[in-house]
Amino acid sequence: MSDEYTEQFRDPALAQSLVRQIHECVDRPMRLMEVCGTHTMSIFRHGVRALLPPAITLLSGPGCPVCVTDQLDIDAFIALAQRDDVIVTTFGDLMRVPGTYTSLQREVAEGADVRMVYSVMDAVQMAARHPEKTVVFLGVGFETTAPTIAAAILTAEKMHLANFCVYSAHKTVPAALAALMAHPEVQIDGFLLPGHVSVIIGMQAYQSFFDAHRTPAVAVGFEPLDILEGIHRLAVQVESGAPALENAYGRAVTEEGNPTAQSVMAKVFMPIAVRWRGLGVIAGSGLAIRPEYARFDAARRFTISVVDMPPPKGCACGEILIGAKTPLQCPLFRKRCTPMDPVGPCMVSSEGTCAAYYRFNT
Repeated sequence: MSDEYTEQFRDPALAQSLVRQIHECVDRPMRLMEVCGTHTMSIFRHGVRALLPPAITLLSGPGCPVCVTDQLDIDAFIALAQRDDVIVTTFGDLMRVPGTYTSLQREVAEGADVRMVYSVMDAVQMAARHPEKTVVFLGVGFETTAPTIAAAILTAEKMHLANFCVYSAHKTVPAALAALMAHPEVQIDGFLLPGHVSVIIGMQAYQSFFDAHRTPAVAVGFEPLDILEGIHRLAVQVESGAPALENAYGRAVTEEGNPTAQSVMAKVFMPIAVRWRGLGVIAGSGLAIRPEYARFDAARRFTISVVDMPPPKGCACGEILIGAKTPLQCPLFRKRCTPMDPVGPCMVSSEGTCAAYYRFNT
């Protein structure tokens, strides 16, 4: 991104104008949720909350993929890492997420072969270099990363790799929005829709959710002006009582999204019911590897024995992910739970709400 392009979306005069318009149009309390963890970090980093009228409450939603991964899946990742015949590959955020008894990072200290990669294709190449072991990639994320995981599976098939597989804990965003609206503890007046996910799935993917709930929703980018524009549009919708599904990120998001990415994702994955941390089981919100690619499915390939355990006592991560609480209302925040010694994933991930509060909300 060029400096000129970046400055275009950080113009102080335009920001002041948007802030003024937001203040002028807001006459009643409203609770707006940014779904995406990257939005949460951008909001804190640029001090957006301090610019808004007191009537607007910004809530951080379930848009951190590591944070919403169920405890059972985290324990399954660790169980795979404990096998002598496996090399586990993962992105960095997962390393320190606490399981019920240990973490991937602690297992590495005990001798487990867990390697951080920058791309799933790094894991595919690792499998080609290490035919003596099975390389398992831990697939965590939303529609943004799922197409690349699907493409890696198709690549492994073409390379005839018998020792590469994926543990898929992928989830889809629109189903989570519907679950949030149905949750008895949640009150949301409008959604800032995730930018990266929307690039892939397009605005059309939200239409059935919007038609069912008639809740204001705006897709936005990640610069300060993007976010302020989205908040202004939501405030206007809420105040006027005229909910709409709007695209304020037109330079990247289209109505139809990315058909190629969608096609690859649909070829390899199928929707299933999965459990989200904080939201419980949501029908059709998970992405499982299709039976025709079962040889690349770690959940089918290995017998993984883990016991379903409750989250750590006192940890409010689940409630924070649905906007029912803020980190400041968690009894463990900044006490037992810190970035150096996290209790829950919301403190670990670079997109976690607790991590954002700890870093920026001093």
